[in-house]
Amino acid sequence: MTDQPIYSHTDLKNEIYRLQGLEREKGLELKQRFSSPGAIFSSIFSLFSGNDHADAKDGGIFKQDFLGVLSRFALPFTLNRTLFKNSNFIVKALVGLVSQKASHFISEDSVEGVWDKAKGLFGKVTHLFDKSDKKTKPEVTSFRKIKKD
Repeated sequence: MTDQPIYSHTDLKNEIYRLQGLEREKGLELKQRFSSPGAIFSSIFSLFSGNDHADAKDGGIFKQDFLGVLSRFALPFTLNRTLFKNSNFIVKALVGLVSQKASHFISEDSVEGVWDKAKGLFGKVTHLFDKSDKKTKPEVTSFRKIKKD
């Protein structure tokens, strides 16, 4: 690319020819890039993938586990349909951006950890209110009849 000033009619024509040639080159590159279904999918994957040296939380959506990918789409959709239902476009866009960033922290391991903590807390609460823990009479399992001789 040159930033030469255009002083005459011939300079303008030369610049037009240069730009038309550049347009043809870029058109051929695009045609090659989208020539087959495999090429289309690799182009789409390259849009979403991050650096090859990045961690899974810093990479694209295809470097996350199933729950991470699901949360990238489900979290903004759910928030915009429930909490921010009557909000304007800007608020919904901001919610989408923030929830996209937050979805990097949602993984199968983190959900499993939260689930285990919730089960433990629920177990403690039900243990406190369980009626069988109160003092009860011991059950008699068998009676022996004593014979008198």
